[in-house]
Amino acid sequence: MQEITYRSAKLIEEIASHKDRHVHVILIATKPDIIKQIPLYLELKQRGHCVVLGHTGQHYDENLSGGMLKEFGVEPDFNLNVRGAMHEVVSQIIGRLGYVIGEWKKRGKVVIPYVHGDTTTAMAASNAGFCHMFSSVHVEAGIRTLTPSYKLSALSFEPSQSFDAHAWRNFLMNRNNWSSGSQEPYPEQFNTRCSEAATGIHLAPVELDREFMLSEGFSEDRIFVVGNSVVDATMEALEKAERAGKAGRVKIFEQYPLLADGDFVRFCIHRRENCVSEKRFRAIYDAMKGLILEGRNVLLINMNQTKMALEKFGLQQELETLAKDHKNFVLSDVWSEYGDVIAAMSKAAVCATDSGSMQEEMNVLGVPCVTLRFGSDRSESAMAGGNLIAPPVDASLIKQMIEFAWDNKEMRKAPKLYGEKVRKKCIDVVENVLSQGEVFRDDVTRLGMGN
Repeated sequence: MQEITYRSAKLIEEIASHKDRHVHVILIATKPDIIKQIPLYLELKQRGHCVVLGHTGQHYDENLSGGMLKEFGVEPDFNLNVRGAMHEVVSQIIGRLGYVIGEWKKRGKVVIPYVHGDTTTAMAASNAGFCHMFSSVHVEAGIRTLTPSYKLSALSFEPSQSFDAHAWRNFLMNRNNWSSGSQEPYPEQFNTRCSEAATGIHLAPVELDREFMLSEGFSEDRIFVVGNSVVDATMEALEKAERAGKAGRVKIFEQYPLLADGDFVRFCIHRRENCVSEKRFRAIYDAMKGLILEGRNVLLINMNQTKMALEKFGLQQELETLAKDHKNFVLSDVWSEYGDVIAAMSKAAVCATDSGSMQEEMNVLGVPCVTLRFGSDRSESAMAGGNLIAPPVDASLIKQMIEFAWDNKEMRKAPKLYGEKVRKKCIDVVENVLSQGEVFRDDVTRLGMGN
């Protein structure tokens, strides 16, 4: 296929001639993919496996992909260069990756795709492998959205009324006050469920994720609670930032001196649900605006979806004026280096986000988190006490939650949930499974009825 680019024109044959029968294909597509998959890629390389790094091209600009790949010191072995609307991207990934996998299959290789989380790439790439009877290793498997039972909370969500954030935090810490079944975020909840069906090794971050998969009928002996590899990437970035800080060379603080002293809230708004709904977006925007006007230090990461919402709802000019007139407000495009993100976030008083990965990173860093959604696919972080769910229905409600969470000592004490040395645990699991058979298995193997 002409659309696919390769690091080497002879890549297919080079891999086909490798002594190993198994080809471990680590797939990346988005910033979270790069952050969480590269640790596994490096671990596989270190152990001497035949490993290939494949980029689908879902995120392709410098800020979302190129800069981070340079930071991690890796170069994809192939790039599928997908473009277009969602349905076009899905079909291109399945077709192009299916072609690459098929070329190795014809040459006698067993391909093991490693897909991550809930991305479009995870859904489509696992499908491409399964079409060849190759099951995936699903990194960050089992993440499902839970929603607080608002009607049972006895808390007021009426606009402008006083809100008991302390009672709300306690309510969220009770597992019985959550319900399942949400399709948000879209399409991520669809993606992760589809990926699971084509998976032979489920690498679950926490026990809660394992419970979800067991309830859905997946094989217990192929579900492994290993933590989340974001821990490895975050801690390495934090150590690097601390060394740079001692030397007085933290680039992001030179660019934005306001952030160096901490005491700020980082906003990021990019979920489709929040950015296509004016009511949701305005609730979050107005909460942020209120904090700025009161003199609180605010950082907004202006992502692509954010920019489109600002333009669609006629807020772009007002936002630019806020940034110009208020020195306590930092408006920035996405940072290309993960080290900058972690260096700044480690000093934040609170993070207000609709991201999934940011909820994990805040737990690792011990920074209070306010999740700007109706529910969360990292609900374990709220149950642990470090994360508040702030439904995007009213600016006053969101603002009060952020003020409650601001440098909240109890929230900072929330237990760390996502393990340590996770990349080692993940590859240990894969090697153990391969020592007994294949990642893909039929019922004869599963039932132990083979010769």
